[in-house]
Amino acid sequence: MTDTSLKNKKIVISAGASGIGWAITKICILRGAQVFLCDVDEKLIKKINKNNKYKNKIFAYECDASNETDVINFFTKVLKKTKKIDALINNVGIAGPTGTLEKLDSEEWERTIQVNVVSHFYFTKQAIPMIKKNKSGSVINLSSGAGIMGFPLRSPYAASKWAIVGLTKTLAMELGKFKIRVNAVCPGTIKGDRMKRVVRDKAKFLKTSQRMIEKEFISMASMNSWIYEEDIGKMCAFLISSDAERISGQIIGVDGNATRLD
Repeated sequence: MTDTSLKNKKIVISAGASGIGWAITKICILRGAQVFLCDVDEKLIKKINKNNKYKNKIFAYECDASNETDVINFFTKVLKKTKKIDALINNVGIAGPTGTLEKLDSEEWERTIQVNVVSHFYFTKQAIPMIKKNKSGSVINLSSGAGIMGFPLRSPYAASKWAIVGLTKTLAMELGKFKIRVNAVCPGTIKGDRMKRVVRDKAKFLKTSQRMIEKEFISMASMNSWIYEEDIGKMCAFLISSDAERISGQIIGVDGNATRLD
């Protein structure tokens, strides 16, 4: 039986052309939604737009999510297609530098906060009026287990993800009267390219093998398993659907019950 829980819903996704964002995009369109995504990767945007399979299902635009002018221009293009949206998924984020705080580069720290936190502000500011026109809707912010427990050697990343938790809780309070639900999803250890880089950098810093670091990451969850990008996509689709119409202000872990990050 085909799942049509998102039929005719219009969804904006930042950094939606690869990784977790692309997994979310694919699940949303499979369930009947129309997706407006942006990404900084020009080649991926062109590839998506040339694929007839996604015609009238995905509208993809190049955009640097950390640049407010780019974000405004992106929403200007979206507004030409639709005046209202059902949901915003703030997915954009970077891993940031690895190391003890006193050894981190200040520019890399600031870049992590700019991409992981300030971009969410830019997108949400533009999206709220469009969701209000819809009379109800959903905002989903991608945080992390690091935003709940902290993350040694990844202080700027952890700080940025804690900030997203605070932003989510506050927006849920502000927007509830408009029937706009705001939740955060906290992925665990996602198997993919970003985690490969994290594993590589941590192994280099600790002077140990990448295999050892991988085993350590997996052991941090009681289910002793990787989390997959599709798991995040399914949770986001659920939170947008009418099945979640009374869920707001929640910080939801999709992490196999992670008990530590160290």
